[in-house]
Amino acid sequence: MASTDVTIYQVAEAAGVSISTVSLALNHPDRVSPKTRDRIIRVAGELGYRSGATTSERARRRSGRIAVLAPFSSYETYRTRLVGILEAFGPHNVEVVVHDTPSATESASPLLETMPVRGDVDGLLIMGVPLGEEGADRLHRWGPPTVLVDSLNAEFTSVTFDDEQAGYLLATHLLGRGHRSLAYLHEPYRASAYTSAGRLRLDGMARAIREAGGAEPEIEDIALAGNDVASARAHAAEFARRAERPTAVIAHHDLLAAGFLSGLRAAGTRTPDEVAVAGFDDGPLAEVLGLTTVRQPFAESGRRAAELLRSLIENPQQTPLRTLLVPQLITRETT
Repeated sequence: MASTDVTIYQVAEAAGVSISTVSLALNHPDRVSPKTRDRIIRVAGELGYRSGATTSERARRRSGRIAVLAPFSSYETYRTRLVGILEAFGPHNVEVVVHDTPSATESASPLLETMPVRGDVDGLLIMGVPLGEEGADRLHRWGPPTVLVDSLNAEFTSVTFDDEQAGYLLATHLLGRGHRSLAYLHEPYRASAYTSAGRLRLDGMARAIREAGGAEPEIEDIALAGNDVASARAHAAEFARRAERPTAVIAHHDLLAAGFLSGLRAAGTRTPDEVAVAGFDDGPLAEVLGLTTVRQPFAESGRRAAELLRSLIENPQQTPLRTLLVPQLITRETT
């Protein structure tokens, strides 16, 4: 049966549920039990039903449409990636629909398990939110062509950054400057369901210490009260008062490094003479502050993900590809 012939009424009848339950399962999946949700998705997939616009309605559109899902309000970097996406799709008359999501660090179980199954988009970009087993299965079986950014799943094409190598580069640089005690400054983090960028960076730092001849790597783990300048600045004041402290601090991103630098300077602690500070990202702020950091190609990652999605839309049967972007150490005055 063609998808244009299938209605929500037929899906409800075949699944043995009400029309409203079908609607909830497709548009608000978190409000339906996993067992019922899976039955509806399976039946709808077998019948060829897609919620939202039908195939003929999509064909009548004068432009394509993709959806981009990311924690835009939590991280400036995803807005930078979005610029790359818009640049890539702009010349091709494609409408980009943006969906903001909570940061993965805000939940103990940040995996994207449930999401609307949209029929009115030609492709989907998911950035910064790892897929859980159910979410991956739903998309793989029934979703539009999908590309992941900053997360991995064997069933999907992805664009990721080598965070382990990034941590290794910064730690190697600091060890070469004579530092033997390091700290990693990061936002509060509750999740344990997947390997985070911060965990990978810590692994890279530990590898650098081992290769330099250190014993069991000792890296002080500093979790801030918040993911902002004020939290980093407040902790720096406490850090400066300590009699014994690491001589080098690596912040999870440049904004935290900037707050920490500000707090150290307010406390009269000299950088880099007493404490070296480094970060990740390398935006304009890092250049202005003279901050040593690791450059991440954010706009490039957005453009690359968009190009891969365009290719998948044209040929959905492609084998999933993995693109790993290489970090670049940028050395400045703070180390």
